[in-house]
Amino acid sequence: MVDYFANPQAFEQNVAIEMQRNGERYQFLRWGQAALNQFRVVPPGTGICHQVNLEYLAQVVWRNEVDGQRFAFPDTLVGTDSHTTMINGLGVLGWGGGGHAGPTDLHADSGSDRL
Repeated sequence: MVDYFANPQAFEQNVAIEMQRNGERYQFLRWGQAALNQFRVVPPGTGICHQVNLEYLAQVVWRNEVDGQRFAFPDTLVGTDSHTTMINGLGVLGWGGGGHAGPTDLHADSGSDRL
């Protein structure tokens, strides 16, 4: 949400208001980042989420060791809007289920989806 615009302080003012409105949510997300492996939180004011994902979060291929064996895993992204598939340009499999379909599929018990 944008409350201030067309002045040099607009960005800082909007971030401050965002923190007032949603500070408790951001504290919870920071806790989640500390408590859960492979869960990263990008703070408000960092940038547009799709661009942040492209520039900072996407790994294309990530490595992990399991029981002494090395594995390589392709990066994937499931999102709920039309911009999600931008990540495909980096070689990350991005699936965007826009509108009502994405969240419904994510919460369904089907276990799989037709691609």
